[in-house]
Amino acid sequence: MSIDQTDRQIIRATQAGLPLVPAPYAEVARQLGLNEAEVIARMQAMQDSGIIRRIALAPNHYALGIKANGMSVWDVADDQAEEMGRRVGALPYVSHCYLRPRALPDWPYNLFAMLHGKTRAEVEEKRAEVAALLGDACRGHDILYSKRILKKTGLRLGNPKG
Repeated sequence: MSIDQTDRQIIRATQAGLPLVPAPYAEVARQLGLNEAEVIARMQAMQDSGIIRRIALAPNHYALGIKANGMSVWDVADDQAEEMGRRVGALPYVSHCYLRPRALPDWPYNLFAMLHGKTRAEVEEKRAEVAALLGDACRGHDILYSKRILKKTGLRLGNPKG
């Protein structure tokens, strides 16, 4: 699917986030001279085609007091990795979970899950829960703790005139 000028306007209007109002899509529509149903339909079409991956809340974990964040990495049996990834990704303290190719022999991990907690001890408890969930499907794991927060941004379209 390609995007037209209206889709580009919708992306530009929402790339910094949806308006924090009771009817955000109606507000975007108002700003662009469209109707709410058209904005919703176009955003859904862009999401269905993969132009937009998802529409989601991106909280500042540090501002919420969640300062211990670790990317847990797991060596999960390939024939079970997809199902186990779904289970781990459904846990309430996992913000994102995905599969990646191994980089053998140095990097045996294929399942990644970001764990969040107020303290490292809390994150370690959650890591133990994930390990128990994975059981015999897991052959090894580690965790990489965040040292600082990185700026998170979504899709950004530049100015078409320069």
